[in-house]
Amino acid sequence: MSLSAPENGTYMIDHLAGAALADDSLSIPLEDDPLQAHFQNGVSPDEIEQVYHLKRAQPMLSAFTALFHGSQDGVLVRLLVLRELASDTGTSSFSRADINNKLAYLTAESLETVLNRLRGHGLLAWDGPGAVYRITPLARNVLSALDTLIALAKPEEENDAEMGFLLSQVAGAQAVGGVTVEQLRHLLGRLVELTEEFRDAIASGSEFRLRTSQAKWHMACDWVEKGSVILRAILQDPNADSATHRAAQAIGRAQSALLNMQGMFSRALNQIERQRVHLGQSGLSTTDVKRWLLAHEDLASLAADAIDRPVVPLFATPAEMIDVAETELLLERVTSTGPKGLPSGQDAPLTVNDNPAMMVELNDWITKLADFANLGNFPEFSESGPKKVALHESLLPASFAVASYRASLLPLLGDAAEASLQGATAELARLPVKFEPTDTMIQLDDPEVAAMSIATLSLNTESPSDE
Repeated sequence: MSLSAPENGTYMIDHLAGAALADDSLSIPLEDDPLQAHFQNGVSPDEIEQVYHLKRAQPMLSAFTALFHGSQDGVLVRLLVLRELASDTGTSSFSRADINNKLAYLTAESLETVLNRLRGHGLLAWDGPGAVYRITPLARNVLSALDTLIALAKPEEENDAEMGFLLSQVAGAQAVGGVTVEQLRHLLGRLVELTEEFRDAIASGSEFRLRTSQAKWHMACDWVEKGSVILRAILQDPNADSATHRAAQAIGRAQSALLNMQGMFSRALNQIERQRVHLGQSGLSTTDVKRWLLAHEDLASLAADAIDRPVVPLFATPAEMIDVAETELLLERVTSTGPKGLPSGQDAPLTVNDNPAMMVELNDWITKLADFANLGNFPEFSESGPKKVALHESLLPASFAVASYRASLLPLLGDAAEASLQGATAELARLPVKFEPTDTMIQLDDPEVAAMSIATLSLNTESPSDE
């Protein structure tokens, strides 16, 4: 670091010497590097690729530190002084008298403090022989980056700045042939974030959030259209390496996913429109009411003068409750009239306990299956008494209702859980008859049943001990 004596007996830092010092810092021994305190034992900061790149950019980082370190007021004053001096293109140097005249609205103490800070970090250079200040190239680069971001981040275009700044950086780098993979990755990351944000808005089902995100989506699409031109230039550049090509292709896919969300927005808004609730015949909907409420900053003020008098609560204590209950009880005793004592007895009507028709049918069905299991002569019209019969031969002839009822009982055959119970269905489940269904159908020549699944009833010769 070289020092020279400028005006007022102060010192300045040579910008080029500061850059050389930053290069020398790359070779600091491991035990003397203060950055090592932030890393695990055995890990050298220089082994991290990003640390190497950041150390190379130490002069630029020092410039940003000089501008933005400290209070918000101090940052604004430093940027004000540097922007005022850099905006004067009529001359390349400024004497102290020129600076005092240009920035006469600042106090002398504040101006002196800012000039010393800018000069000490290489943003202003002091020309000793000429006794003038000059704006350094580093300061102009910093101001150019800040001006681009500030110009795009206008209040009415707040959502537009995030994509615009990233695209402007990529476009500028592409124009001079120096686009980097890191710049493309920043743009890709922002596209992915926007896509996830829009998907969350669609999944929320909130109409207001959907419409806000849709407006933001339209602005993003305008930038996507501009970015497509830049991406085509990158992909057609023969000097771009493979990593740059891959990043550009990934950005193209992310842009396609973003553009395809128009249909998702439309379907979600149409669904909300179908579910919209209208208030009577007024034409107003709940959305109109919510929009009107959101237009009021203080919702509590809407209740002012809405109630004529305060609400007077009424309380009932146990004493009042007992008085009311006693009055009601005595009043009912006085007004109750009618015969006293118990009514005379009467004989209960004689009824015949007939079993339901389905119970009779169930008993007959169990009898037939038991007869088949024991004697092998089911169905009754079978002369040879087969050990296996087709399902339609055993269920028919019968009406459709009876045949359906019989068929619904067949899955109970061999059901161990049902067989452990009591009753007619449990008796059916304990019969040694096996039901074997299939998925195909057979056409029948029957007046009640046109078709039926092909299945068989067979004797289950396996004893429970064999299973």
